Amino acid sequence: MEWTVKTTGDYPIEAAVRVLGDDLLIAVWGGTHPHIGAVGIAHPRPSLKDPEQISATASIYTVIGHKEDAVVQKMATEIAAALNRMIVVTAGIHWDDLTPEAIGKIVEGCETLTWKIIEEAKGKIGTKSS
Repeated sequence: MEWTVKTTGDYPIEAAVRVLGDDLLIAVWGGTHPHIGAVGIAHPRPSLKDPEQISATASIYTVIGHKEDAVVQKMATEIAAALNRMIVVTAGIHWDDLTPEAIGKIVEGCETLTWKIIEEAKGKIGTKSS
């Protein structure tokens, strides 16, 4: 199963979500030069503060000169914890000459995209039982 999720606005971000068994592979892109800038893999686990809750731990690989590491870490861990599934996120987002305000809008767009993915995944495949 595969689907696409998008945001709108000045800096639209798009993601393709593919179900691989119990896991999700998510490609995120936006801007004038989509690419692979960082990859994150998150594994769900019991929370260290409350073992009754699900949290996630992530490992990140960032291509030299790219800044998508924070995006893939946050997306991967939030989605893994919400769905209790292994998640891989790759992201490559690029617009020329971004201001700090524009970067903030892009980060907000990625957060919106994360919650859209979680809600759609819950409806399409549900959360995985422990």
